[in-house]
Amino acid sequence: MWRWCFGATGIALFFFALSEFLNTLPVTNGELLFLRTRHPYLVSQAVAHMLRGSLGRVVMSGMVAIVLLALLWMIAASFGRIATLRALLEYFRVNFAQRMAATGVSTNADETDDRRARNSFRSLFDLSFLRVSLALGAVLAIVGTTILAGFALPASHPQPGLFLLLWFPMSGLIGLIWWALNWFLSLAGLFVVRDTTDAMGAISAAVSLCRERSGAVLAVSTWTGLAHVAAFVGATTVAAMPLSALGILPGRMILLGVLGLTLAYLALADWLYMARLAGYVCIAEMPEAWFTPPPATFPPSAPPTVETTIDRDELILSDVPGLIGQT
Repeated sequence: MWRWCFGATGIALFFFALSEFLNTLPVTNGELLFLRTRHPYLVSQAVAHMLRGSLGRVVMSGMVAIVLLALLWMIAASFGRIATLRALLEYFRVNFAQRMAATGVSTNADETDDRRARNSFRSLFDLSFLRVSLALGAVLAIVGTTILAGFALPASHPQPGLFLLLWFPMSGLIGLIWWALNWFLSLAGLFVVRDTTDAMGAISAAVSLCRERSGAVLAVSTWTGLAHVAAFVGATTVAAMPLSALGILPGRMILLGVLGLTLAYLALADWLYMARLAGYVCIAEMPEAWFTPPPATFPPSAPPTVETTIDRDELILSDVPGLIGQT
């Protein structure tokens, strides 16, 4: 719910800022005449002339909006993660406690419930701040790679192929590093709520969980990731169908259909995200004994058979004198 509220707030703020910005642009009679011609070249010239000198205001307004939205996201993400993880932890602790009680194993649910009640907003806010800083660093790194790759495009002999060959691997590496670090920071929020530890301790606990139970964590991440990819491919395929009928159906109907499909995809993506988070909570809360494989048992081997009969054809057992010497 908090993610949807934040997204709605960001979209509303964007359109409000765009409307206010367009209302501040002066439009002369000549520019209005160019706009009414609906000629692409004349319209582009009129728009470029109206936007002249307003780039500084757009940049400053965008920076202020991004900072405020980032602050809103950090606060909302902290409170939302506390509520979500507490509900998941309570569910799995009750479930595991019932199973362990059925086997006669005692639990310390009271102690964990008391620790869970402490305030962990500060540490989650620190993790959210690290995630925002990491995203900003990734954007700046991609800008830097673009500048570095641009040196391969001299004015005399431009080489766009070499530019792409340099830019794509470096940008892909930056994206991969950002994804891995952001994933660890997101997983660390689980240990902030569960153990009421600070940000650094939660990151260390997340690394320990991945090292000790790497197979289970990899399985949850892989299956939910494949499901997310399948949902994205299916949504884009279905969205292409109404777009192909753009000249047949009314534009509003197509827009509403694509908007409804987008909202359905976002809801499914959030559900998969919650399923992945529940998997991580289950792995972290599961007792260590359940991860230990049972000792290998072998069927009892049959005792060796002892020959109790006498071979009458054995020469050493013959009662005829001198028979061994004859052979």
